Order: sequence, then C-alpha cells, then structure tokens
Amino acid sequence: MGIPSTATEIHLASRPVGLPSKDDFAIVRAEVREPGDGEVVVRNDYLSVDPYMRGRMNDVKSYIPPFRVGEVMDGGAVGTVVASRSDELAVGDTVLHEYGWREYAVAPATRFRAVDTTRVPASSYLSVLGMPGQTAYFGLFDVAAMRPGDTVFVSGAAGAVGSLVGQFAKLRGARRVIGSAGSADKVAYLREELGFDEAFNYKDGPVAEQLAEAAPRGIDVYFDNVGGDHLEAALTSLRTYGRVAMCGAITQYNDTEPAPGPRNLFLAVTKRLSMRGFIVMDFAERAREFTAEVSRWVRDDRVRVRETVTSGISSMPDAFLGLFSGDNLGKMLVRLDHSA
Repeated sequence: MGIPSTATEIHLASRPVGLPSKDDFAIVRAEVREPGDGEVVVRNDYLSVDPYMRGRMNDVKSYIPPFRVGEVMDGGAVGTVVASRSDELAVGDTVLHEYGWREYAVAPATRFRAVDTTRVPASSYLSVLGMPGQTAYFGLFDVAAMRPGDTVFVSGAAGAVGSLVGQFAKLRGARRVIGSAGSADKVAYLREELGFDEAFNYKDGPVAEQLAEAAPRGIDVYFDNVGGDHLEAALTSLRTYGRVAMCGAITQYNDTEPAPGPRNLFLAVTKRLSMRGFIVMDFAERAREFTAEVSRWVRDDRVRVRETVTSGISSMPDAFLGLFSGDNLGKMLVRLDHSA
C-alpha cells in the first residue's frame, strides 16, 4: 500500500445562499506528504455525508467552526493506515477520524481511533456505531428520557438518525413508534423492515392531521429531525409532561430568512412540556456505554442498518446535495475506490 504523491480533496469554493449548488465546491488535487514523527497516513475508504455540514458552509459562530473558503472541508471518515511513524497505530489498522472530504489524510496518530471490523463492516462506524447512532441513542434515552410504554414519534424517520431512533425505542420497550418520511417507499421501509407501528408520508397531507390519525391518544416523546410543521404537529399531539429531543431542523437549513416559530408554542406551557436541544458531542464521555449496548444489538441482528452509498470522491457534492432532496435511505456515504 504505497503513498501517492497527490490525491483528490473537496474544497469549499464559495458560501451558498439558500440551497447549495455544485458551484460551491471545488475538486482539487493536493500533495500527500510523508508522515512526520508520531504521524500516520490514512487512505480513506468511506466518507460521511451529514446534514449538519450545511451549517458549516455559513460564516457564523456555532458549536463547531465553519468551513473556510478555499480550503479542504472535513467530516467523519473511516480509512486504512498506509504509513505510520507512531507506536500507536500500525499499517493496516482501520481507523475512524474527522478528516473526510479527501482521499488521504496525514495527521498525528492521536487524531485517529482504531476500530474493530472483524464483526461489523467499517462503514458501521459512520452510521449505527458512529455519530448517527450516538445521536439517536443519547437523544432518545437521555434528552427525551424515553420510558417503557411511551408512544414515540420521530420525523425524518428513514434517515440515518431517525431510522435508528425508531428501532432503539422498540428495543427499550416503547409501546408504539410512529415515523414520518417523504415517499411511499420509505413509509413501507419503516413499517415492513424496521418494525415501526405506523408511518406516514408527510407529502400526502397536513402533518398534524396524519399524526393525529396515527396516534389518536397522543404521543409521549417527539424526536425532532425536521422542525417546521412537524414540530408544530408534535406540540399538538404531545400529552401532558411530554418530552421533545430537538436534534435538527433540516427543512430550515437552506432558508435565507429566519423561519417563524411554531404557532402553538404556548402548548409547551399548558402541557408542561420539556423541550431540549442537544449536540451529540455533549455525551462523548459515555461513548463506551453506547458502544457496548448498541454493538450487542447489531451483532444479534436486532438493529437493521441501511446505507445509501455512492462511489468516488468526485461524487461527494452530489451526495451532500442529495440529503436535501431525500435521496438517501438510512445513512448517506461515499465509498472511495483506490484500485484505479
């Protein structure tokens, strides 16, 4: 496994206004240098594509620094060590890291974490055993404090996080799990493959009406990946002392003007609701707890994982844009083919 002199990486070419386009990205050939003391060279095998990356394309202060125009972007990736000048990692090790959007990464070994691929595919560490899985796990059980017997509603339920939320809820004793998705095929996937008790296509009619029909006695927990009309509908359906885990609002990520808040927000007062936003890194110290339980579910085939995989580093912009048009079922990934 040699080291090429150059490799491809994706740079932010410009900051988008509204929905990004391919013109906002640049495909660049860059030098791959030899590792220094304590460093490794990693050949990336899978790159993660995630909605949160849209926020990093804006020049605004947030919980994570924005991408810089004219520089390589980054994100989750799994790869193979091809050169090492560190005692911590050896050539051939599979590692998880945050140097995505490029074919090769060179950095201190301490910035990479070795993962075991003898029982699960490497890509699992970017989905069920990675950030999406941790988001679903801690958002549902800690932030929303789901309890056995609860009725749970999750929006964006066919995506990387939502598809796991529904399954985790069932495994921990939810009485009823309801999901929304954007196509008939995705609704069928939720019901027939993932074991959701009910699911509906939010394009078929008002979300509030469809949710009321799916949960006529109300819901206890809402896991929000979408915001907008879904959040408003959930506030109406939540029972007294209901809980909301506010994970994302993908319907608003490309808005050029601030979106209005739910018109029925005062229900949070009258119903004594708990609504809490969270970032998965808040729970980093409990990663071992998560891995122990969820890896057991995966090994026992109690959790089903679907991935939408495109090939080649140049497909990264299209894969990313596909998140906002609903192209993905489960986790969106890009696989790099280094055989050429």
